[in-house]
Formats: sequence, C-alpha cells, structure tokens
Amino acid sequence: MEGEKAMSEQDNKGKPEGAGGEQPILTNRQGHPVYDNQNTRTVGDRGPTVLENYQFLEKITHFDRERIPERVVHARGAGAHGYFEAYGTIGDEPASKYTRAKLFQEKGKRTPVFVRFSTVIHGGHSPENLRDPRGFATKFYTEDGNWDLVGNNLKVFFIRDPVKFPDVVHAFKPDPVRNQQDPNRIFDFISLSPESMHMISWLFSPRGIPANYREQEGAGVNTYKMYNTEGVGVLVKYHWIPKQGVRSLTQAEADAITDFNHATRDLYDAIERGDYPEWEMRVQIMSDDDHPELDFDPLDDTKIWPEDQFPMLPIGRMVLDRNPVNYFAEVEQAAFGTGVLVDGLDFSDDKMLQGRTFSYSDTQRHRVGANYLQLPVNRPQKHVATNQRDGQMTYHVDGNEAGANPHVNYEPSSRGGLREAPKTGKDHTPYVEGPVVRQKISRTNDYKQAGERYRTMPDWEREDLISNLVSALKQCNDDIQERMIGHLTQCDEEYGRRVAEGLGRNVEELTADVALTR
Repeated sequence: MEGEKAMSEQDNKGKPEGAGGEQPILTNRQGHPVYDNQNTRTVGDRGPTVLENYQFLEKITHFDRERIPERVVHARGAGAHGYFEAYGTIGDEPASKYTRAKLFQEKGKRTPVFVRFSTVIHGGHSPENLRDPRGFATKFYTEDGNWDLVGNNLKVFFIRDPVKFPDVVHAFKPDPVRNQQDPNRIFDFISLSPESMHMISWLFSPRGIPANYREQEGAGVNTYKMYNTEGVGVLVKYHWIPKQGVRSLTQAEADAITDFNHATRDLYDAIERGDYPEWEMRVQIMSDDDHPELDFDPLDDTKIWPEDQFPMLPIGRMVLDRNPVNYFAEVEQAAFGTGVLVDGLDFSDDKMLQGRTFSYSDTQRHRVGANYLQLPVNRPQKHVATNQRDGQMTYHVDGNEAGANPHVNYEPSSRGGLREAPKTGKDHTPYVEGPVVRQKISRTNDYKQAGERYRTMPDWEREDLISNLVSALKQCNDDIQERMIGHLTQCDEEYGRRVAEGLGRNVEELTADVALTR
C-alpha cells in the first residue's frame, strides 16, 4: 500500500494481551517458558553448538516443515549443469598446503557440478525482479562423494545465531493474517536486531536486485575449515567471482522489467547459444584461532573479512554448459545441505553454519523424502553403500550394487557386510572447552562494517540505497523509524541523516532507544 502504513490501528498500538495488561510469555510447544530466544546453547560464547538444545531443535524442525511441498525459502529458482576446474594451487601455494580434498589437488582436474540459483523469500512463481537475496548453491560430484557449497549472492547475513532464522524469515514473509508482505513487520524485526544493519546496507542497495543470475557474485557466507593430510586446519571463506562481471539494478530499472522470468530466461538462453557463464572460485584463509586482534569475530556471518588483511586467493573456475532436461526432476528436486562435506573440508564453530547444517538436510528429508539422495540429481557420481533401508519411495537398496550381502544391514559383521573405509590422513581434532551457555559473541561491533559499506559505495548506489530505505520506512510506525535512524546514524552520521531527512524527521531531535535493541 503505497504511502500507507500497512498495519491496522490495533496492530500499530501493539496492545499487550496477557494477564494484567502485560505481554504474554513466550514458550515452546511443550509449554516451557523460553528464557532466551536470542542465543543457542554453545560451548562458550563462540561455539560450537551443542545437540542438547530442545528449544532450537523444536523451533527449527517445525520451521523446516511449514510449507508442503514448496521450499520454505529459495522456492523460486533456476539451475544448470557444468564443471569445476581446479588450478592445483590456492593463491601461490600448492592446494595440499591447506587441504587434502581431492578435487583441488591437480591443475586442470574437472569435477561435475550442478548449480541452483534462487530468490529467498518469495514463492515459486514470483517475479525475478524483486528485492531479495539470491541463493547460489553448488553441488560438486567429487570422487569422494558430494560436496555442497550453499550460499548467497551477498557476503553477509541478517543474523548470527540460528535460533533467530525462523524469526527473520517470518518477518520478511507475508503477514499471517493478511497474506501481504509488510515493511512494518520487516523493520520491526530489523530495528530490534542491530546486527542486521550491515546486511540491509547491501540488500537495499542495487546489490539487492542482481540484473540476472550470470552477472552476480556468490559467497559461502559462513566460515568453514580446510585441513591437510597432517590434520592441520585453517578457517576459510568461499567466494564466486563472475567472469561476466557484476551488474545490479536500481529500483527504477527493476520496475521497468516486464518479463516475469527474465533471470531464468537469461541463464537458459545464454547456455543454449553457447555463451557459457563462468565464475572463479576464490577463498580467504585465516589461522584457526580466536583472533583477538580483530574488532570482529571471524565466525560472525554478519561480517566480511577485510581483503587487505585476508586476500582473495584463486583456487579454480566453474563453467555452466548444460541446461536441465526437465525442470522438476533436476532443479526442483535438487537438494543441498551445508553439512555435505568431503574429506579435507570441515565445519568451523560458526553458530549459523552449525544450525544450517541440521536444518537443511532435515528440510530435504521432509520436503523430498527420506530417500532424496537416491534421485539422480542428488545422488553422488560414485558407488554408494549404506545400511539405510526402506522409507517412502525407495529406489534401490544401497550396498547391493557394491556386492554387499543383502541379508546384512548392520555393521560390524563377519557375513559379508559393509566395512569401514581406511583413513586417508590424520584426523582434524579441534579442541574446545568452556561452559555451555546461551550467550552472544563478545565482539558484536554491529555498526562499523555497515558504515564502511555505505562510505565505499559510488554515489548512484548510495542514492538508490537511501531512496529504497526511505520508501520502505515511510510505511512504518514512528517508533520503528526512530530506531532505524538511530542505528543508521551509528553506522555513519550522513547515512542516518539522509534517511531522517527523507522521512521528514530531524535527526538531532531523535534519541535512539538503543537499550531496546538488546
């Protein structure tokens, strides 16, 4: 509703409904009061997360099942097949210095891939010119099995703790009563989550609407690890840099697009005419420790790693050269998970990564079925032999093709069953200690990188960012506007002032109630 505030008068008042006029207490579905809805249980404030976390597991598994059968997020998508070609090096060093993952070791070695691009919030048949992060998920069919690198076109995210993932998606999804997306809901959440300032400074700039899938970057977003044959690990961030260059749209340019499927069409047509899109994979590497010298936590996915300190190191290139034969069988049924890693690659203690690792594969088993990994687009291009049996839509029996005794579906066995694989090097054995807590990381630093992002934008991007934020915030309540102006002013004084002026507010007269932002 242009120029109007979307919530009804009752919504705007935010009237408490609990006993004695107090806000009702949040509980889980067992009726247990929720004392901390901001932080998962972790070992120390940096992680890793622990499995004995009922509140998070209940919340995320219910969220995974909110839509049947369409994806809850990333429903609108396009995909293509291709290959990844390794350089054999990471920067100027042999790849083996950092990882024993086989796909990276030899110069010119090619690994088949399938890539699915997507929008995040909107439905399966939504227009492709809407402001939304773009998913960039890559499945590598390596000789050691599948590796899934599941990221976005933007390098950061809205939140740093997975317990908040259902909340941020709910805020951006349509109102559950009116079934309309509402800026008041979006910025109610954002204004109470200062860690989101960096992400919205990207999302509401032209980078929030890529011109198409071919001319966008990709990023793993989370912090992963690599480890070598000695079991020595390093922290790593993954990036895709398009050979085609990066091109984004202003809101006016996006509004002028009348083709409902412009990005899908662009990708399909380019491959059909032999104009194969290509990306270079680059990584940033950091030693695996706390890095107290930094003013941010390297495990915080609301932050980037400065390239002057942690340079982008080329590792290989990816080319997409074949369109799907059937959209449903390949693109719609393609299923990715952040926990799908091969030998030489590992998790870090990044809380969001660990939460996503549980959630993504759980979602696929719910959405596609318990045997989703038997579908051709998801199945590894190597022998698969497990003791998992039955379940809906069983396609074949794992292990039988490898010659295992079909009567034995357990291990260990002396009757011709499956055996454990030999180790390929020393185990990577990270050490963790600390109290199990629900606690924020200590170095939040929510505003600095958002301000740096604003100051490094060219003028036309800043103009579009301010215009887009003002347009959305004009539809929000006064208190939400005031909180947002307060946050943006802490990012950069000019940033906050220009948004305030666009809203007809005097920034000097506003006092942001930072205490409300937790």
